Amino acid sequence: MAFILGSGSPRRLELLAQLGIKPDRVSPPDIDETPQKGELPRDYCTRVTREKVAAIPADPQDIVLCADTTVALGRRILGKPENAAEAAEFLLALSGRRHRVITAVAVAHEGQIRTKVVVSQVKMKPLSDEELNAYLATGDWQGKAGAYAIQGPAGAFVPWISGSFTGIVGLPLAETANLLRATGLPLYQETAA
Repeated sequence: MAFILGSGSPRRLELLAQLGIKPDRVSPPDIDETPQKGELPRDYCTRVTREKVAAIPADPQDIVLCADTTVALGRRILGKPENAAEAAEFLLALSGRRHRVITAVAVAHEGQIRTKVVVSQVKMKPLSDEELNAYLATGDWQGKAGAYAIQGPAGAFVPWISGSFTGIVGLPLAETANLLRATGLPLYQETAA
């Protein structure tokens, strides 16, 4: 039995380490993450996560974990910006408003896929042009849903959250621990050694 993390995110590796887990293999899936026409953010996030976990080559007894994080402003999905201009557009849309951060987690084991979706509310303070431009210059927006990561420099833009901080980062630990426990994977082994 191997534990496979289907993600290239260093943040997800760090969060798993908090549970005392180190994957036997890290294997980011290669799937099309384009939202379908009219697809709602929660449905999109769940579908993509299930597609990711199904795309990872594994034996039935292996445990495969995948996750996807989506930033939603109403019904609008704010994915990973393609350039600084799109990042600025996303951040200006979020400026001074509340939005949702949706993280879906899927665990495949012995022919079953278990999923959990965690939705958190985030409020971003109104951003000045100076703050926006300084943040864009850091490049931290690259590869981040909604063009920001709460655990990075953009954390200074977030005065309030309701929900799971680790879910906003990209892997809700309480829910992930429950999914992994259900497979029989022991937690806290790395930290005890």
